[in-house]
Amino acid sequence: MATNLCVREPAADHEQKRLALGYLQDAWTEARHDGIDGDCLAQTALFLALAELISTYGEEPAARYAENLGTRIRNGEFSVQLSRQ
Repeated sequence: MATNLCVREPAADHEQKRLALGYLQDAWTEARHDGIDGDCLAQTALFLALAELISTYGEEPAARYAENLGTRIRNGEFSVQLSRQ
């Protein structure tokens, strides 16, 4: 039996972000369906996201990134309609 080993080119950054958002929205929907509170999910997602940024870039760069979140929130950057199923 022949195996087709296809090497995938890395997706462009915006495409990776679009795909990642889809995966996270699916996981979010499943967790909500299982009764997990949205606020609990949000806080846990923020914790995991910040832990990943710290692991990747270190504490100081992650802290500088977080310092800018207030302005970005106030500018409506995260005000999007997410599907609630």
